[in-house]
Amino acid sequence: MNDLPYSHLVQVTDLPAHGLRLELVPDAATCAGLARFAGLLAVEDLKAQLHFAPEGATGVHVTGRVTATVRQTCGVTLEAFDAPLAEDIDVHFVPAGTYEPPKEEDDPVDPPDEIVDGRIDAGALVGEFLALGVDPYPRKPGAVFEPPAEDPGALSPFAALARLKDPE
Repeated sequence: MNDLPYSHLVQVTDLPAHGLRLELVPDAATCAGLARFAGLLAVEDLKAQLHFAPEGATGVHVTGRVTATVRQTCGVTLEAFDAPLAEDIDVHFVPAGTYEPPKEEDDPVDPPDEIVDGRIDAGALVGEFLALGVDPYPRKPGAVFEPPAEDPGALSPFAALARLKDPE
């Protein structure tokens, strides 16, 4: 079904009319798999609070929040550090093959996700939003990048040519 290391299926036909509140707290092994998936050193205290609300005749609107503490490698110091992660979820689902894009192309619309075999994988949704919330350029608090001091003349391409001409 998917290549994410976490799965928690919600049957759409079982949703009550007022919706379903769901709290997911994956175990340590699942968090380790999600860390590998998201390119992190570790994921701790992962929690997702989701609300599944029926939308129209066959759709579902999922809202909620994913929170965790993620361990990353600082891009400046190369030291490991922990950072908080919080990502809001707001996704619309429709049965597979039923979405019809609007006729007007002026305002692009994000198409809804698909309900596959009458189910929504809440675990996959949590994994995807965890990965989306990861800082691609992590920086440990207080880390400051200081470029190496160089001679301004050495940066010139003509300086490089001059070194080729006169190796001393």
